[in-house]
Amino acid sequence: MKTIIAAYSGVLRGTGSSLLSTVQDLPSIPWFSKSRVERHLQIISVLQWVLSFLILGVTCTVILIYIFCTDCWLIAALYVAWLVFDWNTPNKGGRRSTWVRNWAVWRYFRDYFPIRLVKTHNLLPSRNYIFGYHPHGIMCLGAFCNFGTEATGVSKKFPGIKPYLATLAGNFRMPVLRDYLMSGGICPVNRDTIDYILSKNGTGNAVVIVIGGAAESLNCQPGKNAVTLKQRKGFVKIALQHGADLVPVYSFGENEAYKQVVFEEGSWGRWVQRKFQKYVGFAPCVFHGCGFFSAESWGLVPYSNPITTVVGEPITVPRMEHPSQKDVDLYHSMYLISLQKLFDKYKTKFGLSESEVLEIN
Repeated sequence: MKTIIAAYSGVLRGTGSSLLSTVQDLPSIPWFSKSRVERHLQIISVLQWVLSFLILGVTCTVILIYIFCTDCWLIAALYVAWLVFDWNTPNKGGRRSTWVRNWAVWRYFRDYFPIRLVKTHNLLPSRNYIFGYHPHGIMCLGAFCNFGTEATGVSKKFPGIKPYLATLAGNFRMPVLRDYLMSGGICPVNRDTIDYILSKNGTGNAVVIVIGGAAESLNCQPGKNAVTLKQRKGFVKIALQHGADLVPVYSFGENEAYKQVVFEEGSWGRWVQRKFQKYVGFAPCVFHGCGFFSAESWGLVPYSNPITTVVGEPITVPRMEHPSQKDVDLYHSMYLISLQKLFDKYKTKFGLSESEVLEIN
């Protein structure tokens, strides 16, 4: 265990690979083999993100309130003062950190599944883009790894393009969590933020929006390829108003990361999920992955199934300050066709059978 802790501390500093090489000098005990230690580092890297996603914001809020009740209240007061001063930073593109995006921990995160990013067409740095990411899955693991970090080399594959992964605005009201997200280039998925990035931040920006949102997360079962898109047209209108090209993105394997308990329509479980979705902005899912020490047991660690994210061909969008509903419908239908073609072209290459279809709701 001391070996794993020492190696993982090196992961955060970016020296994990060199520390792993020292494992070869250990006695020939199977548990201390290089491959076993590396696998455990991968699991720890994934688990820390899962726990951050689920409880970091709430935990830090509780700790901050507690500190206010102690002799260290001045520290909490100073942080709250900074929070007020810095409140609008997420709405202006955030505060990304190249150092954080290049942490070695994200490479272990990537290799656990593994996660791959596939480029099909070049993107021009002189244009702005809106990436439509599908499907949502439980935690958007592929979206985070590919666009919230440099683990899969997004900046090298698309030189001159700066991705901004958009997520729930409520996350940026949580102390510490907001700064953690911003360091990865993650921003709130609201109109003001997207308008700012696409109009006041120059060119070469790509806002990554998980179009299906909370509704889609309730229907992400393994083996099912379903997206919520037919009535989601707001992103097309924004693209037209800013002349930002639309890019369909499909992540094969995203739904296989967890197994979800799906409640039937009309059940109390579905009713609770719908209410949360309507008033809070997210839907609480009942799901499970595997345990830390065994793939047979239940736990929060996602299943290590490959996730391959394919970035499709951009759809050139003209700039219209006041697009009509007819214009929105036209480009929305073009987007639907492009996404369908992307799915059909690559499904057999990344683990799906020829007979499987994309269900667009």
